[in-house]
Amino acid sequence: MDHLHSTTTEHKKGKHLSYEERVVIQTRLKDGWTSNRIAREIGCAPNTVRNEIKRGTGSLYRGNVFRYKASAGQATYKKNRAACCRHYDFLEKKSLYLLCRRTLL
Repeated sequence: MDHLHSTTTEHKKGKHLSYEERVVIQTRLKDGWTSNRIAREIGCAPNTVRNEIKRGTGSLYRGNVFRYKASAGQATYKKNRAACCRHYDFLEKKSLYLLCRRTLL
């Protein structure tokens, strides 16, 4: 990059984390790495790693221990992704229209 104090090696704006990158986050956290150091390795912003850690952290042992799990982060990502699109109701209205039309004929 052209910036002098860049934290990433190669940054593509709008790029989502893959499951493999989430696994890297999980293993590096077990090794005791900081989120900034993990971000440098993955090639994303440190805040992205921090948000991902917050998203995928679950409680173990009746809420006494909190750990990041890549599978939990991926599941939350997919759940949020399914709800983020625009919802069209004309398909529901069309089926209701056809149903009403059949009953009138």
